[in-house]
Amino acid sequence: MNNKASLLPSGQRIIVVGSSTGGAEALKVFLSGMPSDAPSILIAQHMPELFMQSFAQRLDGLCRMRVKQAEHHEIIQAGNVYLAPGHSHLLLERSGAGYQTVLSKEPPVNRHRPSVEVLFRSAARYAGTNAVGVMLTGMGKDGATAMLEMHSAGAYNFAQDEASCVVFGMPRAALEMGAVDEVVPLEKMAARVLASIGVLHK
Repeated sequence: MNNKASLLPSGQRIIVVGSSTGGAEALKVFLSGMPSDAPSILIAQHMPELFMQSFAQRLDGLCRMRVKQAEHHEIIQAGNVYLAPGHSHLLLERSGAGYQTVLSKEPPVNRHRPSVEVLFRSAARYAGTNAVGVMLTGMGKDGATAMLEMHSAGAYNFAQDEASCVVFGMPRAALEMGAVDEVVPLEKMAARVLASIGVLHK
């Protein structure tokens, strides 16, 4: 257990991330730039269930934050990264003064489960201005509509730039919808996200 983890009050920031093709490497770069006490991060990465546990373990060994597969109704804690399991959508909802995870076996959205759309929509609904959205490399448009909902709810949103993407589809779709506040190269994403929430890059 990360000894710096603490209950995330609903007034603090929460980071939600969507990624697909090329996302495994992009997430490694992004998460490696985060300090151990960074705000909690929830991730929907398109990846078969078979590979998710080993992927979470690999990231956990590389990153200062604690990285794990999300479980149903976990209290979301700062310093922790929650990866959507390959079999379920990942959402967040309010729980008392903080947030908790929700896993859902609802049908695929945009042909995906987990879907970025589902995660981002829950962030728009429950986190609002306290959310930061990050759209990383990926094929298709999963998450773009919900990222616009986040933007309308007051979230600050980032998209990975085309030059550093394996596939620019998902960031491009979010950009075309007007959902993105900043377009950032992958290697600078962690620093920019931290700066946007007033945390110094360590």
